[in-house]
Amino acid sequence: MKKGDIYEGKITDFDFPNKGSLIIEDRKVTVKDTLPGQKVRFSISKKKSGMAEGRLLSVLEKSELEDGVPFCQYFGVCGGCAYQNLSYDTQLRFKEQMVKKLIDKALPDYEYEWDGIIASPIDRAYRNKMEFTFGDEYKDGPLALGLHKKGSFHDIVSVCRENGCAIINSDWRKIVQYTLSFFAEKGVSYYHRMKHEGILRNLVVRQSASTGEFLINLVTSTQWSEYGFNREGILNEYKEGLLALERTGEFSEGGIIAGILYTENDTLGDVVQSDRTVCLYGQDYITEELLGLKFKISPFSFFQTNTKGCEVLYKKAREYINEGCEPLGKTVFDLYSGTGTIAQMMAPASKKVIGIEIVEEAVEAAKENAKLNGLTNCEFIAGDVLKAIDIVEDKPDLIIVDPPRDGINPKALDKILGFGVGQIVYISCKPTSLARDLQIIKERGYRLMKACCVDQFPQTRNIETIALISRI
Repeated sequence: MKKGDIYEGKITDFDFPNKGSLIIEDRKVTVKDTLPGQKVRFSISKKKSGMAEGRLLSVLEKSELEDGVPFCQYFGVCGGCAYQNLSYDTQLRFKEQMVKKLIDKALPDYEYEWDGIIASPIDRAYRNKMEFTFGDEYKDGPLALGLHKKGSFHDIVSVCRENGCAIINSDWRKIVQYTLSFFAEKGVSYYHRMKHEGILRNLVVRQSASTGEFLINLVTSTQWSEYGFNREGILNEYKEGLLALERTGEFSEGGIIAGILYTENDTLGDVVQSDRTVCLYGQDYITEELLGLKFKISPFSFFQTNTKGCEVLYKKAREYINEGCEPLGKTVFDLYSGTGTIAQMMAPASKKVIGIEIVEEAVEAAKENAKLNGLTNCEFIAGDVLKAIDIVEDKPDLIIVDPPRDGINPKALDKILGFGVGQIVYISCKPTSLARDLQIIKERGYRLMKACCVDQFPQTRNIETIALISRI
């Protein structure tokens, strides 16, 4: 076996999130983007001691899991909804099996209560936020606006044509289509991430599930004048065109434009961030309602991307908290707190809730939201959890963690466990990170009591997991 060799075989094993594998010449070969039971053709891309990696060339025979019919014309081309070829029931079973396998592998010969998986209330048009990227669909092609092509950091798939992307509604597609046609007609170029030249970078759209409000944010470089464009004039014309979509009744799904923003971003990295943000119209936030609470969501603050699924997630988390921790009259730490949704959910049943979040904008939003909901026992601190928990004078009785995808920094986890609280509720958007952290948590004298999955991301490989952890 050597690099470039081509083989065929049947995928016999699978690891989260997309790593199918099989045995070839007594060597385990991992082939990404496959499913158990598929017969595939692949080429060897990497070889190492006892193992190898293959690049998928084609699927020769389907898996028994593939019992669904893809409903998006971009399936297989776009890098997003990888599970449209599975029925939703099959997606749930498959995700549940993968997460439990990860936890069982991390904690072998270990007893805990497995609480199954909970479906999202809706499995299409569920996204409340999307980041679309400007670029081209092929080298030197016309302007495109959409999502990254599968396996590519450069090519863009314009997924918002008619009957396009199925995880957003038709009003979103109208906004994206208008934006693309407007700037294509003006001849405004996209920002080339390798050359660091050009103007258009991203279009970020958020919508409230409860009010229908849209927050539309155009992100560009500052290179307008270098290409001879009148930035103010073009942005004003773009704004008026968006508002006309609402005024003329183009929106059929109840969309209302609450705010139109313009953000300048000259960072070299392929990331959406703000060097300067200006409100072109309306307000710089939308309002969402969740479990009887109201939240102002600003352009760069974190909020779960599936509002209806988020309600299910937090109801389940609250059930775990009340069952294992009885927070009444206690001090609660909500770490990686975002806009403070969990903290405010806990506030009525707690003596005090302290949220720590590294994104300052999210912390300011959390403070506003607490006032909006009449909560006086919430404190929110801006800072890295690793450092911020050292300056908090209060000691927690209960800790809730909802870290980013990479999980908890090992040094931060050491400090969290050092509080010695009776219970920790861990909400994870990446089960591999949770499994790794559970091993450390076990070594520090804690025990996983129960866990479950909540599907926040239908049609995709992603899944949320909730774990209730108790001190032995």
